[in-house]
Amino acid sequence: MSELPDLARTIVERAEGSEAVEAYLARGHDTEIRVFDGEVESLSSATSAGVGIRVILPGESGEGNRLGFAWAGSLDADVVDATLAEARDNARYATPDPDVVLAEPDGRAAVEVDLWDETLEKLATQEKVAMALELERAVRGADPHIRQVSSADYGDGSVEVALASTTGITAFTRRTSAFLSVSAIAGEGADSQTGGGFSVGRGPGSLDPDVAAHDAVLRAVRMLGATKAKSGRCTVVFDPRVVSTLLSVISSAMSGEAVVKGRSFFAGRLGESIAVPSVTLVDDPTDPRAYGAATYDAEGLACRRNALIEAGVLQGFLYDTVSARRGGTTSTGSAVRGGYAGTPGAGCRALVLEPGHLDQDAVLASVGEGLFVQSVTGVHSGVNAVSGDFSVGAEGLMIRDGKLAEPVREVTVASTLQRMLQSILHIGSDLQWLPGIAAGQTLAIADMQLSGD
Repeated sequence: MSELPDLARTIVERAEGSEAVEAYLARGHDTEIRVFDGEVESLSSATSAGVGIRVILPGESGEGNRLGFAWAGSLDADVVDATLAEARDNARYATPDPDVVLAEPDGRAAVEVDLWDETLEKLATQEKVAMALELERAVRGADPHIRQVSSADYGDGSVEVALASTTGITAFTRRTSAFLSVSAIAGEGADSQTGGGFSVGRGPGSLDPDVAAHDAVLRAVRMLGATKAKSGRCTVVFDPRVVSTLLSVISSAMSGEAVVKGRSFFAGRLGESIAVPSVTLVDDPTDPRAYGAATYDAEGLACRRNALIEAGVLQGFLYDTVSARRGGTTSTGSAVRGGYAGTPGAGCRALVLEPGHLDQDAVLASVGEGLFVQSVTGVHSGVNAVSGDFSVGAEGLMIRDGKLAEPVREVTVASTLQRMLQSILHIGSDLQWLPGIAAGQTLAIADMQLSGD
């Protein structure tokens, strides 16, 4: 058993007077291997550990609380002592805020999610290198149009996190992850096309190099000969990877913090019909298939399934403790943070659309004519979660008679997120659990603007 929970408790036991203290400790190990042309191009293996401490000093005479935070990339006793002292000192000079408090136990029982693969630490580095080399060989020999593999990678990681606070919260989580990824180049000269493929899992045994290789080759080869499409309005079918990216952007508008600050196009619309009835959107970190699954959130509260949209109706937002107080509600167990060097905020971990009944081929057949988008660019600059404006660069294939036809690139698809939610035709049954905070599946949306020639 890890000693991190005991260390976290010893830190908060040193709280002085009426101050509140939270200790967040993490320790992890990461391996990254890249091969090129049958040789190891780079290999790194790193272990990290650190602590983040929050200290809250209560205000006087109605004055708000003062929050101090400090962190260090070490768990050595003297470093931890200095970090606690620095957090206390920072609190003394902080701006008072009545909504700044630590999370308190809410009585919600944690759903134990097993996210640890014991086999990961037993896999020798030589075997990891062999997996990356075999992936590169598989892509090179898969299709005569493939002229180069720009990179083939193996990576894995493990992390343990412990949290304790003077409010009575204690939590410990651990997880492992592993991935294979590859980027293939098809064609020659100006007609060169690239395609990427990957496989992810909790450990090496759940990785499938054939899936990664096939996906990379397919995505590169089918784009050969791509040209611009004619401008106009059409139905757009998004690939599951693209849908995962879009949901990740939409997730920022589901943050209670964004709503409180007026930075969400969903603000003020609770209880309204914002999407077609087939749309049910949930954030469920208790599903072990989700890449972002977790037992506890970043404040030590039990993670839970939160319904955001049900049958097209906006049901709620995601809150951590502070944003919930500002919004006049309670935490949804949705605090996230980037590690011991950051403080918590509200966010999604495992966003997923309820699947429909049609696979991708059936969705294409039902659409008949339109554009299939396999990748997008400019998402973070072209999609505005405050206004809902949507305009991204895209590449993919035209849909003719319900089948994928000629490839197109250097096109733009545009609409608004509000209109897109109301124009969904099909949500695919081909749910894919992908890296990041959102799953994906095929999604067809009617009447979008296509700009090309």
